[in-house]
Amino acid sequence: MTLNLGVIGSSAGNGHPYSWSAIFNGYDSVEMEKCGYPVIPRYLEQQQWPASQIKEARVTAIWTQDIALSRHIAKAAKFEHVVTCYTDMIGQVDAVLLARDDAYHHLQYAEPFLRQGIPIYIDKPIALSINELDKLYALEQYSGQIFTCSALRYSKQLMLSEVDKQKLGSIKQITAFTPKSWSKYAVHIIEPVLNMLSEGDELVEMTAPASDRSDGSGSLMVRWESGIQTNFFALGNGQSPISIRVFGTDSWMDFTFTDSFSAFKTALQAFIFGKKKKKVMSDKAFNTRVVQLLERGCQ
Repeated sequence: MTLNLGVIGSSAGNGHPYSWSAIFNGYDSVEMEKCGYPVIPRYLEQQQWPASQIKEARVTAIWTQDIALSRHIAKAAKFEHVVTCYTDMIGQVDAVLLARDDAYHHLQYAEPFLRQGIPIYIDKPIALSINELDKLYALEQYSGQIFTCSALRYSKQLMLSEVDKQKLGSIKQITAFTPKSWSKYAVHIIEPVLNMLSEGDELVEMTAPASDRSDGSGSLMVRWESGIQTNFFALGNGQSPISIRVFGTDSWMDFTFTDSFSAFKTALQAFIFGKKKKKVMSDKAFNTRVVQLLERGCQ
């Protein structure tokens, strides 16, 4: 059975309503050129269509704050149903993609669907405080109803292979960089770095250096029980690729993120797999640790 998905919301600088819809539905190349995010049609045109689509689900409805924008997203991603109120999707869709990356709006838009037991993918970061996160999880009707992640959690470009681990020796330090703001982009480096740590490695100390954050920048140093130190830098208007440098006792390695399409697709596939198999694909404990670090970096 093909699942029907609803897309909710848009936020400035975030093209996910376009890209996520296209990954399920395919796209109209002429209309996608008008999406306002030049990178999206460029990485879409590098794929093989329709083979690159996720076949198990289809976006069938959308609501954003701007009905003209909603209509254009629908046209670009080859579907027609635009609703005038996001709650109108209840009863019409099997799951929801909350495609806003401004965390302070997530509770408002997620609550009606959570109360109805509808699975929901909440765009990163799910929350910027443990208090906000707890409010969302308190609305879950069953374990795994909420799925959330930075898609970079699934990026093979930011994963340590067994060969990498052997080359590095014992990891001593990991330093990661992202452009743009701490509140929206630090999650992109925190999640893949946490994946590089041993499961169960406990947090010992967090330090957020005082700095001028007028451009949204921020940083955080974290020491772990294993002895590893992790350093996270969101550079605000400073320019850098999303990158991670891992220092070991035998060598060091650099990892740089460039493949948005593959990361988005793998994350969306994980959400659909969890829905179909009734399996928890987004671990609450992991998400709590992520938000704990985000919150400390915001202080």
